[in-house]
Amino acid sequence: QSMLGGAAHLLSFEGSDTLSAGYFAQYRLNGGRPVATSIPATEHSVMTAYSSERQAMLSTIEAYGDGVFACVMDSYDYGRALAEVLPVVAEKKLEKGGYLVIRPDSGDQVEAVLLGLRAADRVFGSAVNAKGFRVVQGASVIQGDGVTSASLRRILKAVHEARYSAQSVGFGMGGGLLQKVNRDTMSMAVKLSAITYEDGTERHLMKFPKEGSEKVSLPGRFAVYADAAQGGAPVTHRSTEEKEGEADLLRLVYDGGRALDTSGVWDDFDTVRTRVADQWRRFPLKARAVSEALLEHQRHVHQQQELSVAGGDAFHQ
Repeated sequence: QSMLGGAAHLLSFEGSDTLSAGYFAQYRLNGGRPVATSIPATEHSVMTAYSSERQAMLSTIEAYGDGVFACVMDSYDYGRALAEVLPVVAEKKLEKGGYLVIRPDSGDQVEAVLLGLRAADRVFGSAVNAKGFRVVQGASVIQGDGVTSASLRRILKAVHEARYSAQSVGFGMGGGLLQKVNRDTMSMAVKLSAITYEDGTERHLMKFPKEGSEKVSLPGRFAVYADAAQGGAPVTHRSTEEKEGEADLLRLVYDGGRALDTSGVWDDFDTVRTRVADQWRRFPLKARAVSEALLEHQRHVHQQQELSVAGGDAFHQ
């Protein structure tokens, strides 16, 4: 689906982050000639790894600010980031001379785009085009959070009514271009949960945007054990919760680019198929997937994060 749907997308567009489609179209259909482009863009793991969103954006601008680059801005509070961080990093952005793409990733799709456009207009200004619509100078907003053809129309209608040019808005569409069967169908995502800095300090991280509580993630380092009380269903624990006599089901297959011995780690397809059939029979329809200790740790990290947001450290430290 990603390869064929993404290749179909590339018939009419050049921008894509779907590597399978870009590779397929370039090397199988176009004699090796490139057909897709992308830009440097942060995501939540990058933004929350820094001591503040200001530091994250300044670092991104320093590295990529002379070209087109994107920053996600809803890791903590999208509205406050637009009001408090964007004006502070504006001078550095203007100095580098590049083009900033602001990305919301939660909340109301229409409102998030309009908030971004108005904030960028206040900070960078706009020019009125020949058709009487405002074009933000050196910046735009991209909406890629669950976009469908229907929501795209709603967003553009609101942008039109606000007298902004569609030139100042971009869109990202993944599963919405295909059958709308994607990672959100099963609430599946991969998030940064812990980071160790060069001085040895470890920090546990989680995503919990103000306008997207359904996107909460787990903080810390983990272990997964089969729960006999639930037919062997896997339960995620803190790595410090060792289970005597039980094996951690997690296997390390990638570590910062270092080559690892993965012999015996990857099962063949027949083995996985047999295991799925067995587990389908044994597992309950609903299972407790996270240990109480890990949930308590999540509450603690979230409380610390809320204090950091309320005090402004998440934005300005």
